[in-house]
Amino acid sequence: MGSLFFNKLAAALLAVALVILGLTTLGDSLFHAEQPEQFGYPVDLAALEGASGPAEEEVEGPVDFGVLLASADISAGERVARRCASCHSFDSGMADGTGPHLWGVLGRAVAAVDGFNYSGAMEEYGETTNAWLYENMYNFLESPRRYMPGTAMSFAGLRDQEDRINLIAYMREQGSSDLDLPEPLAVPEPDAAMTEGEAATDAEIVETLDEAEASIEEMGDVDLEVDAPAEPQPEGGEEL
Repeated sequence: MGSLFFNKLAAALLAVALVILGLTTLGDSLFHAEQPEQFGYPVDLAALEGASGPAEEEVEGPVDFGVLLASADISAGERVARRCASCHSFDSGMADGTGPHLWGVLGRAVAAVDGFNYSGAMEEYGETTNAWLYENMYNFLESPRRYMPGTAMSFAGLRDQEDRINLIAYMREQGSSDLDLPEPLAVPEPDAAMTEGEAATDAEIVETLDEAEASIEEMGDVDLEVDAPAEPQPEGGEEL
């Protein structure tokens, strides 16, 4: 084999090396991924410390209609009622629309408007509920379909409590003023046993402070003089 053969072999090996190098460079340029500054996911330790578990749901107490309706804005309630004007009328002597007229609705029997074709759900509700009062009207207005499944009323409801209270106050002015406002809810009195316990605790604290003060005064009368230590004597009792 001559030198020509070795030259061809070297050229072939070099060509293969160049092809491999070119493919590597091309792959890096097409599928380049930046190296992250740090591995893993950052963890917010402050958030973990503040998270003590699932938040407890707030328990809503009873609605104090006596307080809320007494301070309701009737003019604002009239503005809210405009959302219902396409289906209901609120004035006296007006005809029914898509829904029954709402003049004097508070205190009126459920599904009691003569000649109006109520849904089966409304008629069934009227069999168990005597009349529209403040509480059931409040709950119905919040979400009619949830409060009364099967009702034909397509209105989504009033989520805002203030809107519902103001609208009910306006309804009362429209032919239902003879329905008395409910009394405000009674404020619970403080627990007598708890009050006595707090008083006993206060008395114990005062007694402890008095005893500590007396102990300090007694310590002030004690003679705290200390004898000076004796001078050391040389060993064997010899004098210098």
